[in-house]
Amino acid sequence: MIARNFGLNSRGGIGRIVSELESQGLLTRERVDGHFSIEVQSSRSNNVSSGGVLIEWLDAPCEHNRETWEMQPVILPEFILGYQTAERIRAFRVVDDALENSGIKEDDIALIELRKFVRDGTIVTAIVDGTATYLRKYYRVGSDIELRSSSDIDDEDNIRRPADHVEILGVYRTHIRPIT
Repeated sequence: MIARNFGLNSRGGIGRIVSELESQGLLTRERVDGHFSIEVQSSRSNNVSSGGVLIEWLDAPCEHNRETWEMQPVILPEFILGYQTAERIRAFRVVDDALENSGIKEDDIALIELRKFVRDGTIVTAIVDGTATYLRKYYRVGSDIELRSSSDIDDEDNIRRPADHVEILGVYRTHIRPIT
């Protein structure tokens, strides 16, 4: 019936598309007596009445005292997320100027995609030694991980630790700068 409504000939193709959308949680399929019904799910469960999307803060240890505005969720226009879902994005307050050459300054709000596996050169948020969270460029150096500032040369802001002392929380996607 779906193929017929859209003027398509391939039922198998429609079946694959429906299965993929179902696996992504964008729709649910209920089978009853050889027939099925489809219910489309909202792709943004964090929508707010103003039309924006609610983004939670990254739950990570920090060395600074959190500001009161850091306790409130961030509300962004829905288009900012692109193909991402709000459940996979977190806000992170940048606490230093280590990535200033990359355009990321202290007190910017970085939007982080929750992901554990990254490639060299990717800007990530990482917990170091279980005590502090940093936004830096990720590089593997032998059995160590080096978190570099944007200058990419030996810098006091670079951090090098054994891999088991660094936990990757996510990948930097973009940032916003609060008006001061």
